[in-house]
Amino acid sequence: MSKRVLTTESGAPVADNQNSASAGVGGPLLLQDQHLLEKLARFNRERIPERVVHARGSGAYGYFEVTDDVTGFTRAAFLNEVGKRTETFIRFSTVADNLGGADAVRDPRGFALKFYTEEGNYDLVGNNTPVFFIKDPIKFPDFIHSQKRDPFTGKQEPDNVWDFWAHSPEATHQITWLMGDRGIPASYRHMNGYGSHTYQWTNAEGEAFFVKYHFKTNQGIRCLSSEQGAEIAGKDANSHQTDLLQAIERGVNPSWTLYVQIMPAAEAAGYRFNPFDVTKVWPHADYPLQRVGRLVLDRNPDNVFAEVEQAAFSPNNFVPGITASPDKMLQGRMFAYADAHRYRLGVNHTQLPVNAPKNAPADNYGRDGFYATRYGSRHDKNYEPNSYDGPTQTDAPLGAPREVSGWTGTYTYAEHVKDDHFFQAGELYRLMSSDEQARLVANIAGGLSQVSRDDVVEKNLAHFHAADPEYGKRVEEAVRELRENQ
Repeated sequence: MSKRVLTTESGAPVADNQNSASAGVGGPLLLQDQHLLEKLARFNRERIPERVVHARGSGAYGYFEVTDDVTGFTRAAFLNEVGKRTETFIRFSTVADNLGGADAVRDPRGFALKFYTEEGNYDLVGNNTPVFFIKDPIKFPDFIHSQKRDPFTGKQEPDNVWDFWAHSPEATHQITWLMGDRGIPASYRHMNGYGSHTYQWTNAEGEAFFVKYHFKTNQGIRCLSSEQGAEIAGKDANSHQTDLLQAIERGVNPSWTLYVQIMPAAEAAGYRFNPFDVTKVWPHADYPLQRVGRLVLDRNPDNVFAEVEQAAFSPNNFVPGITASPDKMLQGRMFAYADAHRYRLGVNHTQLPVNAPKNAPADNYGRDGFYATRYGSRHDKNYEPNSYDGPTQTDAPLGAPREVSGWTGTYTYAEHVKDDHFFQAGELYRLMSSDEQARLVANIAGGLSQVSRDDVVEKNLAHFHAADPEYGKRVEEAVRELRENQ
């Protein structure tokens, strides 16, 4: 086998990669040393802006296999036949910490999945919890600011975290998830994934259904206590990354079973909870889980930066038969995610290998910009309509239309019979065992007791009292005891 030759970016062979060119032995270096300048300049530009949220992540390739017939609910081609497989890429992540943060921390986990379907890429961007902290995207920048590093102290501040939650009672349900046992997964393999939002499916007859996605881990749920998480994070900040990488390398391929909850569109308006409020769940007694298929991860990326950090997921990457619902947070994310990728990776980020559609051609009139690699033939036009056989529209909407009415303006969510900020948080608390409840109370009190303002503490305690009187009483007593002993 011939010896590989080291070259510059332009392909010229490099004569010496150990010594810079200088004016004589020991003299100053020369500006004409093209290899030195190129190497240093490129090194300076190797880091791109990290994600504002979900910066710390791991990823893997795999496939999704259909196990059950769902053609009565959606005409999506990748779901149209039992046994059909579609290549996938997944990115797991923590939410609040920076790129150098630890894996084993109390934080929601991102569960972002890209399906390389024959009708284009379908991105399902969710979390390991079925709900979220807020339900309107206009609050999202403030929420993230409250959870990230304080501009003065440069660290996460309990005052900021709990002050925002004190003014956002809708967060009580998600706080109960986060501070419970599932707040620190033992690994990415041992947690569930959820679409979290409500989506719309449309079948071949044009009938519309609202759906929620549930990926149930086949490895079983395993979690860490706060003490275990702190110990592991101190020993190996990359614990989840190491576990995922090594499991797949050993051939122990993690898998999840996908279930969906399906609501006929006509039932949404009269449902007891607002079905588009991401701070709420649909109880399984109302809409049982229906199995769809299984997700299997079987290949690690060759390059973490190229494939995990440059992976771009957007909730507005739909395929025929799957579209958005009126979920406000989903509607906001459909803009924000794609725009974040244009900022981080450039307008042509969809042409990067990990993001490019693998089983459907991308054929449109987008041209130019940084890192453009798709040009078309020399006779292709960059406008539409044209007389030169360029790509044309299909006139077939991805999903069924929805009727809208009313005056433009800013509105809170429409109230349904059981809509409040606390009922489902109380239901979750009451589902827990006594040991789980004790750990939940301890986790909440550990953070809330560090808050310096009494009024912020009282506002948060009121939320837990409203969810369940016992829940509130236990948190209040635990906070008082911790504060007295500080």
